[in-house]
Amino acid sequence: MPKLLLDALRFLEAEMAPALEDRGASELTPSQARALLLVDRTGTRLTELARRAGVTKQAMMQLVDDLQAMSCVRRTPDPEDARAKVVRLTAKGLRQRARARKALQTVESRLKRRLGQRRYEGLRLALEDVPAQAEEEEE
Repeated sequence: MPKLLLDALRFLEAEMAPALEDRGASELTPSQARALLLVDRTGTRLTELARRAGVTKQAMMQLVDDLQAMSCVRRTPDPEDARAKVVRLTAKGLRQRARARKALQTVESRLKRRLGQRRYEGLRLALEDVPAQAEEEEE
């Protein structure tokens, strides 16, 4: 089962790169595109982005560093905690996020056509259930 999930992820990554290119976001990797989609309009703390993405804080920090170097995000002081930073989208980041969202919608549409609506929804529900079951078991 883990190999099947990994193969599915690799398939989606392979589909996402050309979809990003078609939408004018060729400078973004699929991982960077996903990270942009996680940032709230008002900004999001790095630790929260890492939690949402299911990656380590260090991995998210690298993605944010790359996005900042591309002028897609900026770090600003967190008004609630002077030690923390909030990641905010720049104007370019907002444009790139919109392109990333469209690319993801294109990939999802292709997957729906390939699987059919019923199988797609079943897969989606099953995948949503996996982390929910794991959280219940931890409690």
